[in-house]
Amino acid sequence: MDCSRGCAVPEAAGELGARIAAGEHVSTPPLFLVDQLPAGEHAELTGPEGRHAATVRRIQVGELLLLGDGRGTRAIGEVVAVRRDALDIRITKREWTPRSIPTVTLAQALVKGERGELAVELATEAGVDEVLPWRAARCVVRWDEGARGVKALARWRATAVAASKQSRRAWLPEIGAPVNTQDLVARCSRLREPTGAALLLHEAATTPIAQVVAELREVAQLLVVVGPEGGLSDGELAALTAAGARAVRLGPEVLRASTAAAVALGALGALTRRWEAHQGEASSASGRWPGTRDSDQSISSSLH
Repeated sequence: MDCSRGCAVPEAAGELGARIAAGEHVSTPPLFLVDQLPAGEHAELTGPEGRHAATVRRIQVGELLLLGDGRGTRAIGEVVAVRRDALDIRITKREWTPRSIPTVTLAQALVKGERGELAVELATEAGVDEVLPWRAARCVVRWDEGARGVKALARWRATAVAASKQSRRAWLPEIGAPVNTQDLVARCSRLREPTGAALLLHEAATTPIAQVVAELREVAQLLVVVGPEGGLSDGELAALTAAGARAVRLGPEVLRASTAAAVALGALGALTRRWEAHQGEASSASGRWPGTRDSDQSISSSLH
């Protein structure tokens, strides 16, 4: 539908529908991650991110983009010059975004093939704050302590960076070192209700996640545990619940190990106050962030 010449917009469409009907481009500018944002209004995007912006994305003079440090601060800027592997940018607005409360740490059991990276990608886009790769007893895949394990962890971390850029996140999630069940039990035992809690997603659980969350109004830290494709062993289930983890069910369907965390994060966003602080956050800094068009595996770009 071409609304550039004017269209009737249903009242329920609200402001966004009216902006589309008026021919305004409303997509969010692309995000590029840098080590540190400049203090002044001029920035130079170089390194891998600058090369990607100039030669792959082919961003042009006059386009808008977001710069983020992955630690809560983002800036919007207009491209004023394009060079071979770099962009010159005029910073127009800055925004600080606090972390969502409660924070959510995901203990994700190792999943074979690309499904592990899919789990990290979806959880990152859904807002996870930290991911702990978990060497559960029935994991099909095993990360050894050598080069293969290092490469697998690097892929998870690169996936989190790319997904953070895709979802325009202000905070990069931390991808921690792999943990075993004993480590995870210790982590659960350190969480004390009502300010902290561990939720164990289990297909045989009878307690809905909404019921448990309703009892945790003051919770500030959540640990969500997702088991492997082969399920939890009886010993793991007993040890985690003895340490205080609550077994919960998301719904009637049985989800894959690679998708369960993203569904849980969506539920937690709606059931807790995690999303409340971010409603209209773009307008809090600038009225709105117009965009021009809709992800590397490194944030080693330099910004001067």
